[in-house]
Amino acid sequence: MASLAELTGRLDPAAASESRAEDAEGLRAAVAAIMREHEGRPELLFIKRADREDDPWSGHMAFPGGRKQATDRSLLHTAQRETLEEVGLDLTKGCRVVARLPDVMPYSRMPHPLTVTAFLFVMHERATLTLNEEVAAVVWAPLEGVLRGEGATKFRWQKDGLDLTLPAIDVEGNVVWGLTYRMIELMREVMP
Repeated sequence: MASLAELTGRLDPAAASESRAEDAEGLRAAVAAIMREHEGRPELLFIKRADREDDPWSGHMAFPGGRKQATDRSLLHTAQRETLEEVGLDLTKGCRVVARLPDVMPYSRMPHPLTVTAFLFVMHERATLTLNEEVAAVVWAPLEGVLRGEGATKFRWQKDGLDLTLPAIDVEGNVVWGLTYRMIELMREVMP
């Protein structure tokens, strides 16, 4: 079993914190993929979004995050702010950013195109999570299993006349698919 330091050792934290010109274009969102070492094994944090009519990702498994606000200095700040709001974890204390994944866009039809950026964080200190009304639950999953694709499954998605069978992963009895699954695929590329 690899340690978290071994899994993240080749990542470039300097590139993760850089703001980019394209970050200001269009509707943007950012999420935090948070990793920790727990009882000798690396884990990855997922949230289960609360069921809400105004949330297009209602009930989905995801990483903490959300849309960029005008007051956010950068997408990194968006991921940090949203994580603090959703799970009560201050990523500026006891955590460090170790990578920025390539941007992804939802396949679903949305009124406005949305680009989502994921930042990878390593949590060095234990923390108690406090969930807000947007989050129903959290799951700490074995990172190596997620990266190896353990629990690979399929998810049938139907909306607006589309009927798709998409790749997914079962994480502790919860199906992770869509944008979050695609981010996991990107993590596999940078953390082989």
